[in-house]
Amino acid sequence: MRRRIPLAAALLFSAVIVPAAADDWSETVARAKGSTVYWNAWGGDERTNAFIAWVGDEVAERYDVTVRHVKLADTAEAVTRVLAEKTAGKDDGGAVDLIWINGANFLSMKEQGLLFGPFSEDLPNYRYVDTVDKPSNVIDFTVPVDGMESPWRMAQIVFVYDTARVGDVPRTIPGFLDWAASHPGRFAHPDVRDFLGATFLKQALYELAPDPDALQEPASDETFAAVAAPLWAWYDALRPSLWRGGTQFPDGGPAARQLLDDSEIDLTISFDPAEPAGWIEAGLAPSSVRAYTLDNGTIGNTSFVAIPYNAANKDGAMVVADFLLDPATQARAQDIRILGSFTVLDMDKLDPDQRRLFAELPTSPALPTNADLGKVLLEPHPSWMTRIVDEWTRRYSR
Repeated sequence: MRRRIPLAAALLFSAVIVPAAADDWSETVARAKGSTVYWNAWGGDERTNAFIAWVGDEVAERYDVTVRHVKLADTAEAVTRVLAEKTAGKDDGGAVDLIWINGANFLSMKEQGLLFGPFSEDLPNYRYVDTVDKPSNVIDFTVPVDGMESPWRMAQIVFVYDTARVGDVPRTIPGFLDWAASHPGRFAHPDVRDFLGATFLKQALYELAPDPDALQEPASDETFAAVAAPLWAWYDALRPSLWRGGTQFPDGGPAARQLLDDSEIDLTISFDPAEPAGWIEAGLAPSSVRAYTLDNGTIGNTSFVAIPYNAANKDGAMVVADFLLDPATQARAQDIRILGSFTVLDMDKLDPDQRRLFAELPTSPALPTNADLGKVLLEPHPSWMTRIVDEWTRRYSR
């Protein structure tokens, strides 16, 4: 179901950095030759790191553009760096050329005029992007993209369980209470200060909120208290049945996966529908692991790349962003042996040879189909995540 995008969100921002008049793409490629692109991207997943390294090899060979992966623990590190440069008056020659970004970090950069663009719709391969059936490609956590970032991979919440140990799994958020009580200590979500743990609570809020449409508007003190009240009552009931009684939490997704592989838990969460199949392929989880979604749908979003307003190598950054949208690149990213990220492209926009790249990808019993994934819920406004993390920390991390 499509949600109404508030007019206020569409009109929020007017201060953008507009590139020079559009040049022929060949001129952009020519100017990019010999440049180095410092791509600031989360470095917490080895498969993603390997994919970024492959991207660097390919664009170096094809375009003579060098990619340096600046590995981040938190995307906010790059945002802070760009903001510090703007504060210091460094309006060109910045240290950050490209950022893997979405959500609150995109909102912050757009709000503060830290982005170059609009540029994404000028990329040659943008013509393949699905802008209709994948609304998160154009609406980032309720904020219109407006060409200020370019999509490159899709994500959607799935829950992951080991069928060798459990056959029944909760299919609704209220159902987690009965399941966890019957399987004490066998479910773990990452620490809520990690994005995956926070996303679990956002998912819960969708089903528990009196009016889920309120999540598409910025949260105020009043609306947050009223809308989130059922969430905290639910979590208070759930917490004692969590792994280690809800007194400790895995640091992030990889740590939760390790608990599943070690048989310490039977159920956890992922934001990558293909990740469980990738775990099996890499020998990181038993072949009995499967992924599923909830009956009422799960939150999905798009990962983007954005270019700071003062990037030293904007042309090189655009070349990298366009390469990420190449159908062959997108097919490689969706390969469960490589990354397993569902594509941002519209298959109907591809020619038969391009579609064949996707049709011939390996499958796995642990890999859900698009039909299996069911309804995709748009991300709430970023202010909800910020407030959820702060309130959870206040209540439960003493």
